[in-house]
Amino acid sequence: MNFSDSDKQAFLKALVQVMPYGKYKGRQLMDLPAHYLGWFNTQGFPDNALGRQLALVFELDHNGLLPELRRLLKKSS
Repeated sequence: MNFSDSDKQAFLKALVQVMPYGKYKGRQLMDLPAHYLGWFNTQGFPDNALGRQLALVFELDHNGLLPELRRLLKKSS
């Protein structure tokens, strides 16, 4: 599957997006606890860009991909 540069940028932006509110305000989405992402999944993600980013990060976490992505992001910075 080929992704456009804009798709790649949106993906990376979702990982490093900072949670703007709540108990985990100030944390990057990729660093939110799994139980918090799971709570959003059962309650429903917000119907906005942040909600789509949270849903993406939930799926990555649920499929065990976040540790490797964190490692790659830290390695590239």
